[in-house]
Amino acid sequence: MTPEELSAAIRAALSATVDAGDLAVDVPAEIRVERPKQKEHGDWTSNIALQLAKPAGMKPRDVAALVGERLRAAEGIASVDIAGPGFLNITLDAASAGELARSIVDAGATYGRNEAMVGHTMNIEFISANPTGPLHIGHTRWAALGDSMRRLLIASGADVTAEYYINDAGAQMDTFGASVLASAKGEPTPEGGYPGAYVDDLAATALRLRPDLLDLPHDEALATARQLAYETQLGDIRGTLTDFGVEFDVWFSETTLHEGGAVEAAITRLREQGHVDDRDGAVWLRTTDFGDDKDRVMVRSDGVPTYFAADAAYYLDKKDRGFPEKIYLLGADHHGYVSRLKAIAACAGDDPDRNIEIRIGQLVNLGGAKLSKRAGNIIELRDLISWIGTDAVRYSLGRYPADSPLNLDGEELRKQTNDNPVFYVQYAHARTFNVARLAAQDGVDRDAGFDPSLLSDPTEAALLAALGDFPRIVAHAAQLREPHRVARYLEGLASHLHKWYDTCRIRPRRDEEITDTHRTRLWLNDATRQVLANGLDLLGVSAPERM
Repeated sequence: MTPEELSAAIRAALSATVDAGDLAVDVPAEIRVERPKQKEHGDWTSNIALQLAKPAGMKPRDVAALVGERLRAAEGIASVDIAGPGFLNITLDAASAGELARSIVDAGATYGRNEAMVGHTMNIEFISANPTGPLHIGHTRWAALGDSMRRLLIASGADVTAEYYINDAGAQMDTFGASVLASAKGEPTPEGGYPGAYVDDLAATALRLRPDLLDLPHDEALATARQLAYETQLGDIRGTLTDFGVEFDVWFSETTLHEGGAVEAAITRLREQGHVDDRDGAVWLRTTDFGDDKDRVMVRSDGVPTYFAADAAYYLDKKDRGFPEKIYLLGADHHGYVSRLKAIAACAGDDPDRNIEIRIGQLVNLGGAKLSKRAGNIIELRDLISWIGTDAVRYSLGRYPADSPLNLDGEELRKQTNDNPVFYVQYAHARTFNVARLAAQDGVDRDAGFDPSLLSDPTEAALLAALGDFPRIVAHAAQLREPHRVARYLEGLASHLHKWYDTCRIRPRRDEEITDTHRTRLWLNDATRQVLANGLDLLGVSAPERM
């Protein structure tokens, strides 16, 4: 029995109680069940009686008694106890609990998917690094967590668009182009420019693509160097993210906001809504009306739009593209953006508490990492992938909350021992695959028999309980935007698997007859493998067949 099936059974029992006239309440469309903290309290628990007590005008334990009486008669229910103020503690019979193994195998990659976020249309923007240099460790945390959040939200039924905002406008791009052109000419890096061997590489690429670059008039050469370097660097960013398992649905260019008139249109639109005024020759947005610490300049007195004006235009563009919910994942140095972005949302007529969500990721310190030979003063993401591997980096970043500073040891992440969490979980998956392969060689045919009542060992009950909890974990992680809940769940599941493996044999001993016990345990083995694979995929981590 899956959690969904149990919820349906509770709802049926409640409906029967209402139909009999014993309760006068509206039956909820969905009834939630959870794992009790202590195993002796049963397999599942529900607080539905506490929720309905007030509208029913009864004590919670009395409501629980009425519902529990009918629930005990449901197929697959071994016992229903009433605990505390009115909790329903439910124990399944062995056959009903074991049936979950086949349900998971039949569901395959879809097991764990749920409807917790159905009806939500969301735009999630993360990384958005300037295209003036390679991705580095400062971008890596949100690369891992942002992509995992996207996967979790989709698995929970949300309509999600992942977006990368390309900061390709403004003075920094001119400085970037000037740095590349100076390198092409063999000149020193201009003051305030971009140093590093990667700039020399970009200059070499620009010269290869435009052999006449140095023969062009200065302004034309600068514009050409800037464009070629921008395209090359952006291509490097895209390639690095692909290698890191991160894909975006939209790559949005800031330049298009300026060239398409979106910035001017945004200012006009916000002025018409009464939030813009002119002071000291500049154009201001009165964000203090909505909790910001000061009003923000949109156009300077020299007529040049600010980055803030582009931010406002970009927010309105997302709104106009049909995204009621906009999630911004920002770095640790962007705390000041929270109040101003929420103020933009309010000025745009949105609810800052509902239509915009801003999360700040704290810094990561990775011991043993070496500074980039190309960039000199940063640790490149591409170097981390080569040194540690995508799986270890993504899993290690995924298993901690984003709002806590993080210290990792690179050499520890490379070790293939059970002390390394990613190895521990991946090894569990590989073990299930190896067990199935060897069982097949022994002649154990999973499809030749399945008797869930045979899964009665305490280690099997614990493993089944953990497997049944996976959809709830996924839904909860999506709702809270916390991928680390999946990682920690997988580590617990791997522990249950290893304990079961040490206790219960799947393969027959030499000359032992193959029975339904072997076959049914193979179903449980394969169900565990499926959940491990599904969970690792939500974290963007591979599920190897061999280790």
